Amino acid sequence: MNLDKLVDTWKREEEQLFSGWDFSWLDGRMFEEQAPWSYSSRAAELMRRCSSVIDLGTGGGERLLDLQEFWPEVAVATEEYAPNRKLATERLVPKGAKVVDVRLTDSDPVPFCEGEFDLVLNRHSAFNPNEIARILAPGGTFLTQQIHGLWAYDLLAAFDVKPQWPGSTLERYVAQLRTTGLTILNADEWSGRLAFADVGAVVYYLKAVPWLVPGFSVETHVEHLLRLQHRLDSGDELAFTARKFLIEAQKEGPN
Repeated sequence: MNLDKLVDTWKREEEQLFSGWDFSWLDGRMFEEQAPWSYSSRAAELMRRCSSVIDLGTGGGERLLDLQEFWPEVAVATEEYAPNRKLATERLVPKGAKVVDVRLTDSDPVPFCEGEFDLVLNRHSAFNPNEIARILAPGGTFLTQQIHGLWAYDLLAAFDVKPQWPGSTLERYVAQLRTTGLTILNADEWSGRLAFADVGAVVYYLKAVPWLVPGFSVETHVEHLLRLQHRLDSGDELAFTARKFLIEAQKEGPN
């Protein structure tokens, strides 16, 4: 394939729509090894024991919807990004959940009452440890899976970019949660493999996750993409480092 056709192919990947947190467009082209735990299975187990749950940063609501059979009486989800919130509302509200627009950071408050939820879930979203402890009911559980700050650092290096949040580590969040008085029940970290079958898949991925390579586009980063293509043509894999961690914490129960 000549250069112009190659670049046109990448630009078509760049124009593909992405919504929620659905990477099905890359089925068979992006391969991520799985961590030794199952966040969804553990979330389902915890839901069976509680009467209220909140999913912080639900995206398009797809994963919470997958767990619908385990929902307790009260199910709430938050999502700040308007297109995703619309999707989550369309998917979750008809099933009986509530969807709320909430900004999630490591310092902002959240608009919920003290002790409001038996279970707080958070998958790949920011959270304020103090607010987690506040909204948890006595004896309640916080379950979070997070992307490590050094996720795909070698992919970023291929675009001359450094990780923006290298301090996002298991140790940091465990220490912060302990400071709030929560007891850490489980803390686990994993490193594995993230691979792409072709450069176009990398293009789609970086457009879908724009904070990895800020300002990424085919036009502005064509030389970096060509280097990846050369790497693939030379028989090397487009394989990079995936890193995640999981924390389960509990609030002290009633005396």
